Amino acid sequence: MKKLKFLVFALLLTTITVQARTNFDGFASFYADKFEGRLTANGDIFSQSKMTCAHKSLPFGTKLKVTNLSNDKSVIVTVNDRGPYVKNREIDLSKSAAKRLNIINQGVAKVRIEIVNEDGSSSPIDEESLELSDVLDF
Repeated sequence: MKKLKFLVFALLLTTITVQARTNFDGFASFYADKFEGRLTANGDIFSQSKMTCAHKSLPFGTKLKVTNLSNDKSVIVTVNDRGPYVKNREIDLSKSAAKRLNIINQGVAKVRIEIVNEDGSSSPIDEESLELSDVLDF
């Protein structure tokens, strides 16, 4: 019985951890022009004109709403590549997405990243209000 409780606990903890990462802040940068025409990690041909991005772990095809926290401009992008491979960066954007967020001149910006549902709504999770004791009853 203890093993079963531990497995349930581990599963719930994993689920909570994944849910807590559906809305997070981090730093965004954008691809250099030298990547134009190269293959992305999912096999697409990279284009600076498409609304795409690289993320280290989110599944390919995930739609993200990225908001520049300094000017409140937002864009919807699709994950089709892995990266960024620079410390303290959460996401790499195509140049067209970076232009819409107005981060070309500064190169890097603090952003909020939200997973977008199929109906177009975002999925913010209030991490502060999520308590493990609210989910578990043992």
